[in-house]
Amino acid sequence: MSVTYIKEYIPLDKPLRETLGKEPSVLLANPKFKPNNKASFLSNISIWQVLKDVVFISIGILFAGFGLKGFLLPNGFIDGGVTGISLLTEALTSISLSILIVAINAPFIILGYFQMGKAFVVKSIVAIVGLALAIHFINYPIITSDNLLVAVFGGFFLGAGIGMAIRGGAVLDGTEVLAIYISRKKSISIGDLILMFNLIIFSTAAYFLSIEAALYSILIYLTASKTVNFVVEGVEEYIGVTIISTKSDEVCRSIINKLGRGVTTFEGTGGFGKRGENHDKTNIIYSVITRLEISRLQSEIQKIDPNAFVVMHSVTDIKGGMIKKRHFKE
Repeated sequence: MSVTYIKEYIPLDKPLRETLGKEPSVLLANPKFKPNNKASFLSNISIWQVLKDVVFISIGILFAGFGLKGFLLPNGFIDGGVTGISLLTEALTSISLSILIVAINAPFIILGYFQMGKAFVVKSIVAIVGLALAIHFINYPIITSDNLLVAVFGGFFLGAGIGMAIRGGAVLDGTEVLAIYISRKKSISIGDLILMFNLIIFSTAAYFLSIEAALYSILIYLTASKTVNFVVEGVEEYIGVTIISTKSDEVCRSIINKLGRGVTTFEGTGGFGKRGENHDKTNIIYSVITRLEISRLQSEIQKIDPNAFVVMHSVTDIKGGMIKKRHFKE
């Protein structure tokens, strides 16, 4: 059996050139890679990353523009965040939405320079200006006037656009930048800040527009939020699994060989269970899988140890380690 995989992930907080120079244990799947040709390798990675970001941001601009101009604008609905403020201001003042999106996002992007860095700001400026230009110059078709369809699909396309822009390292809405800044100064979570921010927007919409429009706008916001999460996290939502079994070695081998996932084991001591006190030492297994692999993992564990204790939980942030599957060749 031969195995081809990346042994170590290059730390994100180190310059790539420094990492390659000091950590020769980084292995690449490409057999033609030559360690002494660092400049060419770095250039290829940089170009590929830029192209990927450009594609993601471009798709995000087109999707968000379609959601706004094809669904929300013709029917007088709004969304949350800076986009919602822009739409509400456009409805009340008739100022061009393209101008409002750029103008209202500007302070948040300036703030983002101190929170996220220069690269984030440059990408976000390109994304926001691109969205403004797309709304102004592209004649998106008006799809429907049915309020429910507008709320669901308008929110879907807007959320998909925002999510794709985030995948490209930019934002189309500066609300989260402000939330991150305030959360670092005060003991308030980012989610709570965004919720309070949007409650003010929807309450204002209910007063100036109508309660019905505000309710549909909340539905748009919820749809967009779920779509953003789906686009950013993808279908392969990661699940952390803790397994306590008397046959830990067999379970480990099964996870590595049959699921292609990495495992971490640490020693634990039993406490009080259904059989009373038990202070036997055992190996505890921890692994990260996708939700699509849960059924297969449970089946493998059931074959080996039907009495194994298994705990699963959602993992919202992963960095380092062997996250991608190992590819085996028999």
